[in-house]
Amino acid sequence: MSEQWMQRLQALSTPHLADACLRVGVPVRCAPSDLQGIRADLHCGGRVCPVRHAGSVDIFLEALEGAQPGDILVVDDQGRRDRACVGDMIAREVKMAGLGGIVIWGCHRDTRELLEIGLPFFSQGALPTGPLGPEERPSGALESAQMGDWTVTRNDVAVGDCDGVIFLPYDRLEELIPAAEAIRDTEKRQAAQMRQGKSLRAQLAFDQFLRRREQDGNYGFLV
Repeated sequence: MSEQWMQRLQALSTPHLADACLRVGVPVRCAPSDLQGIRADLHCGGRVCPVRHAGSVDIFLEALEGAQPGDILVVDDQGRRDRACVGDMIAREVKMAGLGGIVIWGCHRDTRELLEIGLPFFSQGALPTGPLGPEERPSGALESAQMGDWTVTRNDVAVGDCDGVIFLPYDRLEELIPAAEAIRDTEKRQAAQMRQGKSLRAQLAFDQFLRRREQDGNYGFLV
């Protein structure tokens, strides 16, 4: 991912990106709502480095062999709540490899150490126990990862913040990022006017909309 796109993604929130998806006709693909950052101020954005967990850390190390700086390690542990699949040692390795964060559909452990490491880290919660043994490696373990309802690959970008994680198609960033920036800037202007005492209804001439809708029941409200 180019440095320009990275910098612009870092300045955008996941809600603005979700709204941008609607605006340009891209499916909104969010991770499950309980997949959250281990700290509220975390933000990351980068290309997906997918991996399907198989009960052993070697698969993460193998994924890092093909990763690029700034990528986000996206771990599919099938949303399991009976074990943690990533702890502090893998987080340290991911950070040393120059990746931008970790997103897990599953649980983590070593929370205190993860907070000290400071790498953006998103999961479904913490649990003390790790895997109890190795498992059969799933097919395509380094090609794609399931995140709730969605399958993501290296053709996707992951962005995470205090509202959760969203996945975007890499080849649509040239449309999505400007659209999200426009939405963000509009909302900033509206919020500034509200702080000065002008309501959102006044800014949007909402009374005129209501009168128009009385005349035309099909008249819609778009912002």
